[in-house]
Amino acid sequence: MLSTVQLDERVEFLENVKLFKGLELETLQNIADMTTEFNVAKGKPIYEIGEETDSLFILIKGMIKISKESDDKREVIKSIMSPFAVFGESAMYKMPVRVDSAIALEKDVKCLKLNISELKNYMKSNWELTENVITFIGSRKAIAERRFESVVLHDARTRIIEFLKDNADKLGQRIGYEMLIKHSLTQQDIANFTGTSRQTVTSVLNDLRKSNKIYFKRKSILIRDLESLS
Repeated sequence: MLSTVQLDERVEFLENVKLFKGLELETLQNIADMTTEFNVAKGKPIYEIGEETDSLFILIKGMIKISKESDDKREVIKSIMSPFAVFGESAMYKMPVRVDSAIALEKDVKCLKLNISELKNYMKSNWELTENVITFIGSRKAIAERRFESVVLHDARTRIIEFLKDNADKLGQRIGYEMLIKHSLTQQDIANFTGTSRQTVTSVLNDLRKSNKIYFKRKSILIRDLESLS
């Protein structure tokens, strides 16, 4: 059992996690009491391909990537997660083992781990939670479909710009008309996420900088005007 302070802190955090939005306080307290907290060093896995799918994870601090290898041994980044994100949801689908890996991108990554069997048992008596889970699974399916459509229908430049806009929406800090994105991604990471090459990412970013649409350095990108970014 968690201490009262620990429980209150986790409940306050879970209130801002989309999967648990709108749930009653007692429900959040019960879910919080099922969780365990742990830290992960930069570059280390939270889980890896082939591991048993027995848990769901919630990111408290830092950034992570969900990735796997392609047939030709290239890394393919499926998702990049920031705080309040839920990941490892393949545990909900009765998949016996992980088909991807979750890797810490920063040195101070902190997560909550939630046993999937406990969560499913609790869902049997809590329809509100079950509705939230159904909605969450549907939203993840929609995101996957949009990613597929983007790869099929859009050129490399458009995919990279979409990546910038999406991260501005998730991580951006507005400064007047400008949007500052602080991140821990390399240009190779961006290439692996957008299905392009590092050289293409470098070329597109440099072109956007020359046209004064963005400014970037190692761990940040400043978008001059999000509405006109193209």
